[in-house]
Formats: sequence, C-alpha cells, structure tokens
Amino acid sequence: MDKSGLRSGVALEGSSLMRMCATSGILALLVLAHAGVAQVRDEDDFLSLSELPETFPSDPPEPLPHFLFEPDEGYIVKNKPVNLYCKATPATQIYFKCNSEWVHQKDHTVEERVDENSGLVVREASIEITRQQVEELFGPEDYWCQCVAWSSAGTTKSRKAHVRIAYLKKSFEQEPLGKEVSLEQEVLLQCRPPEGIPAAEVEWLKNEEIIDPAEDRNFYITIDHNLIIKQARLSDTANYTCVAKNIVAKRRSTTATVIVYVNGGWSTWTEWSPCNSRCGRGFQKRTRSCTNPAPLNGGLPCDGQAIQKLPCTTLCTVDGVWTDWSKWSACGTECTQYRRRECSNPAPKNGGKDCEGLVLQSQNCTDGLCMQSSLFQKSTEPKEQSALGVPSAPSSDDVALYVGIVIAVIMCLFISAIVALFVYRKTHRDFDSDIIDTSALNGGFQSVNIKTARSADLLTAPPDLTNAAAMYRGPVYALHDVSDKIPMTSSPLLDPLPNLKIKVYNSSGLVTPPDDLGGDFSSKLSPKVTQSLLDNSDSLNLRSQSLARTRDPSCTAHGSFNSQGGHLIVPNSGVSLLVPAGAVPQGRVYEMHVTVHRKDNLRPPVEDIQTVLSPVVSCGPPGVLLTRPVILTIHHCADNVHEDWLIQLKNQLPMGEWEDVVVVGEENFTTPCYVQMDSEACHILTETLGTYCLVGQSIGKAAGKRLKLAIFGPVSCTTLDYHIRIYCLDDTQDALKEVLQMETQMGGKLLDEPKTLNFKDSTHNLRLSIHDVPHTHWKSKLIAKYQEIPFYQVWSGCQRTLHCTFTLERLSAATTEISCKLCVRQVEGEGQIFQISSTLEETQVVWQFGCTTDQRQ
Repeated sequence: MDKSGLRSGVALEGSSLMRMCATSGILALLVLAHAGVAQVRDEDDFLSLSELPETFPSDPPEPLPHFLFEPDEGYIVKNKPVNLYCKATPATQIYFKCNSEWVHQKDHTVEERVDENSGLVVREASIEITRQQVEELFGPEDYWCQCVAWSSAGTTKSRKAHVRIAYLKKSFEQEPLGKEVSLEQEVLLQCRPPEGIPAAEVEWLKNEEIIDPAEDRNFYITIDHNLIIKQARLSDTANYTCVAKNIVAKRRSTTATVIVYVNGGWSTWTEWSPCNSRCGRGFQKRTRSCTNPAPLNGGLPCDGQAIQKLPCTTLCTVDGVWTDWSKWSACGTECTQYRRRECSNPAPKNGGKDCEGLVLQSQNCTDGLCMQSSLFQKSTEPKEQSALGVPSAPSSDDVALYVGIVIAVIMCLFISAIVALFVYRKTHRDFDSDIIDTSALNGGFQSVNIKTARSADLLTAPPDLTNAAAMYRGPVYALHDVSDKIPMTSSPLLDPLPNLKIKVYNSSGLVTPPDDLGGDFSSKLSPKVTQSLLDNSDSLNLRSQSLARTRDPSCTAHGSFNSQGGHLIVPNSGVSLLVPAGAVPQGRVYEMHVTVHRKDNLRPPVEDIQTVLSPVVSCGPPGVLLTRPVILTIHHCADNVHEDWLIQLKNQLPMGEWEDVVVVGEENFTTPCYVQMDSEACHILTETLGTYCLVGQSIGKAAGKRLKLAIFGPVSCTTLDYHIRIYCLDDTQDALKEVLQMETQMGGKLLDEPKTLNFKDSTHNLRLSIHDVPHTHWKSKLIAKYQEIPFYQVWSGCQRTLHCTFTLERLSAATTEISCKLCVRQVEGEGQIFQISSTLEETQVVWQFGCTTDQRQ
C-alpha cells in the first residue's frame, strides 16, 4: 500500500475513531449528568428556583402568560391556615413567592391541563399559609404572597395578596345611651365598634329586629355608624342595640332604651255652667281635660287648673200677690158698680208668677144713677141735675181712665223722639268710617265686669284674653297676674281685621289700592277736626314720615291711624303692631310705623350666660300720647319658654343704651309693659312706643333655643370649585327672610328645605360634616374631618347671618351633577341631615366665598 493510501486509511480510521470517541464522550456526559441529577433529587428533591433560567426553550414561541385567577386577600381565623390559589395560561411553570422569598416546591400543589378551546397549557398552583408563618414576620409590612408564571416568552407576576391575622376586640369604643325624648324630636344614638381586622360591619337592632333605613325612611345610619331617628314616633319607643361583626366574632353593645314621651295638653274649655244657686250668691264653672293629648310614657301632666269658677248672684224670684179689694164704686147709669185690686202686694219680680184672677170686678146695682130703677118702680121723676141745670159730672173712676190714656200717649211720643234722635246721630257722624265690623279692633278692649270695690279682686282675677267682649280701660297693671295667662294666638286680638280701609305706606308708595281707600281720607273729617289734626300732629307726622322712608322697605311697615285703630304687619317677618280702637286720641291722626332692625351693632350687648332671643324691633313715633295700650308682636327662638328660661324685655334709650323693662312673668302694677309669651311669639302690651328686644338666660342645661339651618349653593359657576354655605340662624321668620334676600342678590339657591335644630345650653359646639361625596367626580378641599362653630358664637345670637362654607372641587369641568349629604349636629346633642342633589349651569360668573370656622381633626 502506498503512502497516500496509508494516509487515507489512517485518516479514515482516525476520523472514525474520533467520531466514536466523541459519541462515547457525549454518552458519558449524559450518563454523568443523569447521575448528578438523580443524586441531587435524592438529596434535596428540588432545584433551587433561583437557578432556573428566565425563559425555557420552546418551539414554536409562546405568548406571555396571563392570570386567569389571582390570589385574594386572606385572613387567618384562630389557627386555621389560609389557602392562596392562582391560575395562568400559557404557563410552563408556576410558583409562589412570599415576602420576596420563593416558596419551596414541595409546599406547592400544582395541576396542569390543556385548554380545549385554545390548546394552551393551563397551570394552577396553591399554597397554605399558617399562623406561625405570619407571626414570625417582623417588619413594617404585612405578610404578602405573589404568584409568578413562566412561558417561553417570559414571566408574569400577579398582584400581591396580603395575609393578616383576623381578630375583633370585645369592648366597644363608644356604646349607645338610652334617652327620653318628646314626640317628633330627633334622636341621635352613637356607636363606635370595637377595633378589629377586618374592620367590623355595624348594624342596628330595634327590639332584636334589624333596622333597614331603606324600608323605614325615619331612620338614618351615618357613615360613622351612628343611628339617627329623624322624628321620634310613639312606635319608636324600644330597645336599641348596636351589633359589630367580622369573620372572627360578633359583638353586641349594651342596650339603649329610647322612650318617646308625650306631654299632656289641655282640651278647650267647656261653656260656663249655669249658676248653681237659684236664689242669692253662688258660683258657675267651666272645665277642661288633659286629653289633647293625654300624657304618655312619663310625659309631663298639664300645667294649670282643670276647673275655673266664677262667683255669680241669681236674683230671687218673687211671686205676685193681690192687694185687698177696693170699695165698690157708685152705681152708674148702666146700673153697674165696680171694684178693683192690684198685683202689688208684692209685685212679681225676677221672673216670678203673676197674680191669678180678675183685676176688676163688677155687679148690678139699683141705686145711684141707675136708670132702670124708675122703670122697675114705674117712676116718672126727671133725671137728677146739677144746680146749673146740667147732668152731674162723671165718676172718679172715669177720670182716672182718661188720665191714664193721656199719659200713655205722651210716653209713646217721648220714646219715639228718643229713637229718632238716636237714628239721626247714628247716621250723622263726623267720621264716615268704612269699618264694617269694629269688633275686630275692639276685641279684647271692651269693658270688663270687674267689681271695683276691692282692689285685691282686680289683681287676682286677670281678664280673659279669649273673651271678644273684653276691653282694658285704665292702667295696664290690671293684667299683671301671670298664673292665668291665656295664649293670645287664640284671641280675637290677633285676628285679621275685616276689610279695614286705612292707608299703609312703604318707600315705594301705597300698598292699599286707591279704589279700596274710599276716597281721600281727609274728606271724611269735619272742618273742626281737620284743623285740630293740622295743629296737633303736623310736626309729629313729618318726623315720622321722614324716618319711615329712610328704612329698608322690606322690613318696615307704616301707615296713618286715627281713633278707629288698625293693624301694621311687616310681611314674612312675624312682626306686627295692633292699634286698638280708642288708642289714638279722638280727633288726632298718627303716622305710625314698625321696623325690624337687621344690623348686628344695633343688637343689645349680652353677657356670657345670656342670649338674644328675638330681632330688634322698633315702633313709633316715640313719645306720642296713647289712651290705651297697643300690642307689639315679635317672633322669638326660645324653646319651652315657661320652664327653662328667665327672659327679660329690653328697651333702647334715645342715646343708644339698653335698659331692662320687665322680667317676663314678674309683671306688677308698677311695670310699664305686660308680656304674653307663646311658643313662637311674644305679645307686648304697652302704652310707650320705642325699640324692644328679648334677651334670655337659661335656668338649666335643659334650656334650648331653636336654630334654623339653611343650605345654599351657586346656581352656576365656571371655576372648578363649588361652595356650599350652611347658615345657622335664630329660628325667626325675619332671620330666614334676610338670608333668602341676601342669597338671591348673590345668585345663590336653596339646596334643601330649611330645618330646625334644638340647640341646648350644654357648652358643646356645633359640628358640621359632609358625607357621601362622589369621589370619582368631586373631592373635598376640607383637610379636617369636620368643621365646628364654637358654642358661644351660636348661643349669643349676636351674629345674625352666622354660617360656614364647604368647598368641593370638580375633577372635570364637564361634571355638572353634585350629590352628597351634610350632617349638622350639636356635639352630644341633636342633629339634622341634609340631602343635596343639584345641577350646575355653566356661566361667566366666578364664585368666591370664604369660611372662618374652626376645623378639628
């Protein structure tokens, strides 16, 4: 064999040997690798996932895995472990990582299947987390786990699922307290559940039945778990329990008993009974019952007497008795003689019976002037004549008859003359009045049948203001007795006047139409009276007119009054001035006015324990002469005025200082005014016109004043801010009227119906909070959880338009709908919930409002 062939053969053999060696080496490596893998599996049965590659080769390439199910939050209850589960596709591997560390493979439960629709591999994995694992974790974060899935395209991680140990403490942070409330009063039951994980859910039970506000709209559960009963009903008297529960346990608060009581109210008086004595002195009575309504559930009984008695005297009846018969008269020409008797021994009195029988008795006779005697005796003697040759004069009985007839005719003529004179004077008065019925002006101002022999009786028996026939003449001190005050709201004193034609002015001119005035008022006065008016009243009227025209016409009323009286009313303010007939002296005309002052600097200064209860009202002209008291009516905001308050009537002097006039309920014969308090208004009887105001001081913590809560917002805005203004006003008509006028000028609108809040003298602040703001469209700019108005700022009443503002910011200019709730309540007291739902209009108006109230965290 030549060298080339040898080299070729060697080469071939060498290449074959090399191929064999290579093949043998590969096999040896595979054997060694298999042995090594087997050894590792035997030792640890797990390949550390940190050594796994990020991707695994696959042919053809797969998409990134996505999770069909991600692990959820978990809570360990007692010692029961939590199972975390995830599922992904397509996935070649899937494992859990907890707190940044991989979970051992043997702690996984992995399942694999192929999706029939897509043909992709679906892998599921689950692990269990024990209480011990969670408790062993130290650090600021809670225990968490995350699922990781692989495919040839890469890895995908699920969201973190936190695992916490669940618990619920036993003690409530605040438990509800039982209350006794009056009918229709708002009730607030507070509940703060125990601390727990997860946070406890709260529900309320009424007599062990769950309260559902959706079914009973009278209940409202706030976001801080308080229960509000909007208007207490008798059916709301029950036991209330706050229940807090989560997945661990269920806790019950102590039971709070709510008792809704009803204070008793008097029925109307019955008619006066007849006098119980038929003859002489006795008494008559009238009764009422405490059934309107009857006291219930511990409510207060009616205050006052159920029976009223009045002395009466019934005149005794006297039956008539005949006198003795008179002597027989002389025998007349008709052969008859008479005798008579009178029913006057005694005469019948006071409804006594008349005498029975004849007054005149007659019988036949034959003597005297009897013409029949000559016939019987066949006598022809001529008739007896007088010495002058004429027949004798008639008897004395005939003369008496003629005289009686003449006297009767004279009496008839006299009575007719009196009637004619009365009719003449009735139809020819100096004042041709248009008043159809003067009883409306005289109601409560006519004579009272009170005996003046004993002054003590006058002080102990005040006149009945409900009697339309009563009129108070003389000084006002006769009305001082407070024990028998009768509410004047039922008195004819305050009834509307019947078609009274008087001139009433404001700054814009006449209020009464010209055709209702019946012509010029001065044309109805006689020349003498007109000249008297010009002499006595010109200067006073000019001053009064100039003052009245400088006042705000919306809170002022004025008009001309003569002796017939009239009624001035400031519209929608609860303020009026009633001038009774006869109060203005005869022959004079006064330009009278009544004004509600709205400036805060005109209100009287008060001490820390006092509060202003009414608007400042002036009536005039001051210093005029009145012959009878007028009635000034003013609204007030005191609650339960007869028990919890010490109320003073104050008067402003010409120099601006305020002086005390009278303490309500302590009027006597020396006080210049008499004050009648009703639930919402006071009526001041006075003969002195001036400026008045009510100032109160609470007797105990139960005293309260009524606040009127009103919420306003802009009709439209171009900025992203939306301002909600909450006004806390004294509950008087004029206070709300002023705010409505002010908001109308500012372009605001009322967002919900105004509501009344009973603000107690408990030194607790007024708290305002906003709830249920739709956070997807709005956010609140209030950093604190709520706002508070200090107690004294609310209680003093020195700031008429007290309010604060919540500012909400729109997240988008396209948002035009706003809905939320506002809670206004006194801390540890009552509250009100407002539901706001409004639509904005886009205009060029820019709104800027502020708030200066305190904020609390």
